[in-house]
Amino acid sequence: MLESHKTPQNWQVTHRSARLFGEYQDGGWRLPFWWPMTWKRRNALGSFPAGDLRTSRSVFPPPPPVLVSLLSMDVRSLLLLCVHICFCSAYEGSGQHAYGDDEEWYSHAFKGAAWCAPIKVKHGDVSCWTPRGQQSKSAMGARCKIRCKQGYESQSSEVVCMASKHWSSSYACQEIRCPKMSMPTDGGYKCSDGSYYNSRCEFFCSPGFTLKGPKTATCQYNKAWSAAVPTCVDEDPPKIKCPHVKDKWAEPGKLTARVTWDTPEGVDTADGILTDVILKGKAPKSDFPEGLHKMSYTVSDRAGNKGSCRFTVRVRVRRCSPLSPPDNGYMKCDSDGDNYGATCQFSCTGGADLQGSAARVCQYGLTWSGSDTNCAPMNINVGVRRASALLDQFYEKRRLLIISAPTAANHNYRFQMTNLQHAQCGLDLRHMTVIELVGNFPAQIGRIRHRLLPPMLALQLRLLLQIPQRSFQMVLVDKQGTDKQRYPFPITAAELFTTVDAFPLRKDEMAMQQAAGQTCQS
Repeated sequence: MLESHKTPQNWQVTHRSARLFGEYQDGGWRLPFWWPMTWKRRNALGSFPAGDLRTSRSVFPPPPPVLVSLLSMDVRSLLLLCVHICFCSAYEGSGQHAYGDDEEWYSHAFKGAAWCAPIKVKHGDVSCWTPRGQQSKSAMGARCKIRCKQGYESQSSEVVCMASKHWSSSYACQEIRCPKMSMPTDGGYKCSDGSYYNSRCEFFCSPGFTLKGPKTATCQYNKAWSAAVPTCVDEDPPKIKCPHVKDKWAEPGKLTARVTWDTPEGVDTADGILTDVILKGKAPKSDFPEGLHKMSYTVSDRAGNKGSCRFTVRVRVRRCSPLSPPDNGYMKCDSDGDNYGATCQFSCTGGADLQGSAARVCQYGLTWSGSDTNCAPMNINVGVRRASALLDQFYEKRRLLIISAPTAANHNYRFQMTNLQHAQCGLDLRHMTVIELVGNFPAQIGRIRHRLLPPMLALQLRLLLQIPQRSFQMVLVDKQGTDKQRYPFPITAAELFTTVDAFPLRKDEMAMQQAAGQTCQS
């Protein structure tokens, strides 16, 4: 049993933590380690001046009676007491802390000793100092400034070693990172180092789109990109390839050809969507006339861009060498007159006989069928025995104007012949032949211009047409041999021509004469 010693009344023990193991020798305690006690001596004012801290080789005054009682306990009881003291001396609100509440005391107690973990900064450097110049950079209370390399940053620029043996905040240098950029519509970007500091991103657009805005952006020190995200605009016009149409030959008897081709399809290099395909010109499978036709296709995309292409359609016509109307005749052709399949019909003027082919066709080999056409002057045969045979020679060729008078001295006859002599051009233009019958049988005379008719033939003609012999009379016969008009007295040439021009066949004759340029002033 250890001896009991009483603590002097003018001493008061304040323990910071219970160090229960040691030995009591020569009227004092020898402690094998630090004994964190503060001896305070009460002065006259009731305060306690701080005592000195002793080492393990220092001899202290006798311990308090309570401590002596504790030392007299067995080992098991001592261990339970130690556990209770450790867990209960630092509960919240007790005023006691396991590591104490006086950091200045700690700095004295562990002067120069490492307290927090040594600072090692990757991608940066650190400079530390302690409040009282301790040698260890990680002593409690030490302050360290963190400086990161370019492109890196720390959560705190300065940290302090705390009593909890931890630094006041994180000090790691982390690489600066910008927020992730959004992808441009119809495009994208490629970065050299992701979103980290100094990473350079290049923007690009999908095929068919054009970049509008900055081409690159760099992550800066302030965690912001140097440029905004650009836009991709569809400025590329769609493409279309027009068909190649070979020359077409017109069909026989026509001046047109049916041309067909496949409608081209446009291609949009952006989104592949076309809104309109417009053809300028005739649609395929249409009849194109002779000549060169310029065509074009235009396509549009959703952005309003337009693309176009052009092509031509040529229609050719096979043609024979041109024909011309014969002298004293007419030529009437269908189609274009000389194209493959065209037919030309010929006719002669009144009093002329058609010789050769009355119709000719332009053939594939560009030659005309048949033989050349001529109009020979009409040869009137006055040697016929019957009046009907004479009239048949004029059928569908010429009109007849038969003038009958009892004598050549007849006043009406002379007036009428004089009037018609000045209208010979008008008579020929209207295909009219004048037959004169003068006198009485057997002394009567018949004449067609300068050719005389036999008296018997002249008599038959009067009898056939029922023309009186003893009075003046004029008979108008058309090309079909029809008695159209009779005149018992003379008429002017204008009156006669007005009557003839009203005949049905005369209208076609007038059209052909006008086309051929045949005119007469009379």
